[in-house]
Amino acid sequence: MSNELYSIKDKVAVISGGGGVLGSNIAKHFLKAGAKVVIIDIRQEPLDAKLAEFKEISEHCVGYIGNVLDKESLESVRQQILDIWGRIDILVNAAGGNIPGATLTPEQTFFDMKMSDFNKVTDLNLNGSVLPCMVFGETMANQKSGAIVNVSSMATYSAITRVPGYSVAKSGINIFTQWLASEMALKFGEGVRVNAIAPGFFIGDQNRKVLINENGTLTDRSKKVMARTPMNRFGNIDELNGTVQFLCSEASSFITGAILPIDGGFSAFSGV
Repeated sequence: MSNELYSIKDKVAVISGGGGVLGSNIAKHFLKAGAKVVIIDIRQEPLDAKLAEFKEISEHCVGYIGNVLDKESLESVRQQILDIWGRIDILVNAAGGNIPGATLTPEQTFFDMKMSDFNKVTDLNLNGSVLPCMVFGETMANQKSGAIVNVSSMATYSAITRVPGYSVAKSGINIFTQWLASEMALKFGEGVRVNAIAPGFFIGDQNRKVLINENGTLTDRSKKVMARTPMNRFGNIDELNGTVQFLCSEASSFITGAILPIDGGFSAFSGV
């Protein structure tokens, strides 16, 4: 089978949260695969740093300040992309994450949570994907072609303690992905596909203190994760890239509305 089936060469890919760990890692992989990449971030400093790094890989990379919760901001970015490359083929919604106030400590209960923190997390992790789909997906609908990849989580498969807002938002991502996949196919044809990945447990800046003790040993929470992960390890963030590329390529041309776990078997294992 030819590798051309999995190719994203010359595709115009928009990646939100491009200054963050997840978004920038996918962007770098896409550039190496020959895509034309647009990274969007709300922060100027990380955006500039990533662009400087990416320019050493490919000249086909641009970045824009954009707010995934502001439709007009995204529409401005969309117009600039179309002015340069004339089309948008891929959207990866990598903007998201949790905040300390929305992560309960082991001593806290649900009744200690502030609704303002809950709302911030649900807004970013749900609407922060809905609005980019609305703006950049409209271009794909007009083209009758395109691939959208949302980011779900293992927090949607069964209840994970301490992260209520994040869990609710990512569960919303699942049904939104399925709903939008159906909407696009029914009204704009089979060429526009919408899928999601559901990462398992990866060590990152946002969860490091929850999963790793200061002396480098596993926390009690990590030990519970390992007990439910047949591969008995955390994932490497690079291990997300192949699945994302697959979902954006012709190799997945009959896949839409899917949420694919990348989790070392966590979602499949009962723990018994």
